[in-house]
Amino acid sequence: MTNPIGDVLKTEVILAIGTDTTGNHPIIANYIMEAVHQNGVKLLVIDPRRIELVDHADLWLQHNPGTDVALLNGLMHIILKENLQDQAYIDERMEGFEELKSCVEKYTPEYVSSITGVPEEKLYAAARLYGEADPAAILYTMGITQHTTGTDNVKSCANLAMLCGNVGKVGGGVNPLRGQNNVQGACDMGGLPNVFPGYQAVTVDDVRKKFADAWGVEGFPSTVGLTITEMFDAAESGKVKAIYVMGENPVLSDPDKHHIEHCIESLDFFVVQDIFLTETAKLADVVLPAACFAEKNGTVSNTERRVQRVRKAVEPPGEAREDTWIISEISRRMGYTMPATTPEKIMDEINLLTPSYKGITYKRIEKGGISWPCPDEDHPGTPVLHVGKFARGKGLFFAIDYIPPAEEADDEYPFVLSTGRVPQHFHTGTMTRRGTGLNRLCPEPIAQLNPEDAEKLNVSDGDFIEITSRRGSIKLKTWLTERSKLGMVFVPFHFHEAPANTLTHAIVDPVAKIPEFKVSAVKVKKAS
Repeated sequence: MTNPIGDVLKTEVILAIGTDTTGNHPIIANYIMEAVHQNGVKLLVIDPRRIELVDHADLWLQHNPGTDVALLNGLMHIILKENLQDQAYIDERMEGFEELKSCVEKYTPEYVSSITGVPEEKLYAAARLYGEADPAAILYTMGITQHTTGTDNVKSCANLAMLCGNVGKVGGGVNPLRGQNNVQGACDMGGLPNVFPGYQAVTVDDVRKKFADAWGVEGFPSTVGLTITEMFDAAESGKVKAIYVMGENPVLSDPDKHHIEHCIESLDFFVVQDIFLTETAKLADVVLPAACFAEKNGTVSNTERRVQRVRKAVEPPGEAREDTWIISEISRRMGYTMPATTPEKIMDEINLLTPSYKGITYKRIEKGGISWPCPDEDHPGTPVLHVGKFARGKGLFFAIDYIPPAEEADDEYPFVLSTGRVPQHFHTGTMTRRGTGLNRLCPEPIAQLNPEDAEKLNVSDGDFIEITSRRGSIKLKTWLTERSKLGMVFVPFHFHEAPANTLTHAIVDPVAKIPEFKVSAVKVKKAS
């Protein structure tokens, strides 16, 4: 996020695109409700589904799934046509404006409406609402990223924000809401295949030397590693012989479930480290019982880049151990003794090796968090990024054309499947489905189907349906609701009884390698 969560209270317009905020980020949704109902902030929702936010919105654009780039280009076309862009900001701070302007020229309201299904008058209303605001904030989540054009979608959101001068401004910004509590921290600490901690590239000689010297090893390869989806493909082909999974349940969370299971079976050795025996752990050669968040000390870097303390409340049960203890013990037995791995010592090393965290010490965050970048201990942290100038100097527009989803509905598979979460459960249900209260609220998987579609299928509310894709089939109950667009079915992916990712395809974004969970072609029929 370029801006802190609280900035939604300081804006004029919130553009929420591809985010079911009330269902997935309820605390942030509370901020949105306060902004709208107490501060008079205008809310623009762009989503194929009639999510709960729509009931509080000033304007809702219900576009066809996977057409985000076309829609955003259409809004920029109108903004430029009506001279609503921040030209002074563009002239002073941006590069690539003429290329962007040329690209969006063909995305007329008529053309964009034919792709997205959004009426022309609503495109004009949305462009004016966002373009006339000062400032305006963009919020998005996996409804934007989980596409084969996910990178293009994100860049298009950035294009729109920069076109109207909303980056580097309190109350503005481009703000992805993180899906798990410390996924930001995992990325910050090098949990990516191409960087060391602090996003320092593995391809840079000086960076590799810096970490090799600090860690007392001879050196590191300059090649970029594999993403999750690439790891499993490499396992299938025999290029990867062993995989070690920590705190992840890919059998339920990754696309094309049968493919993932086959890839795991192809491995010579498979290890899972987790707090419960997940569907993935059941397939492992070795399971290592880990401690949960309440059983260890450390830090969390949340969605707004704020680094905060986590304090141990209880002892781990049985043979469960902290992740750092398990890793360091395996390392020692393989011949490399790691230095002290207490949270304080690890933070000292982070301060030494990660420039953006240099000033974030245990002492400073004892009573409150600090947002990175924080270059020294006298620095207060950076709630808003790119103030005055961009990290790269000038901001860069990307001229991006619309590319359709990899798998569209057709005569054989006439429905579009989209997967996601429901408020009562989290991710693959590893924790939430073990709670009596949450299971009482949402005890089983239910597909959301439009009533008009259900009538054609002779399906009543609560009937079982069978959903089939080119990968497999699942059976589950239905909820007939206007939340689902005509021709679209929504299935939560938390449930092993009807695993949604049996149906999704494994085609990924070519840059980010993220699967297209939001658009898969399926057919639907009433089940016996």
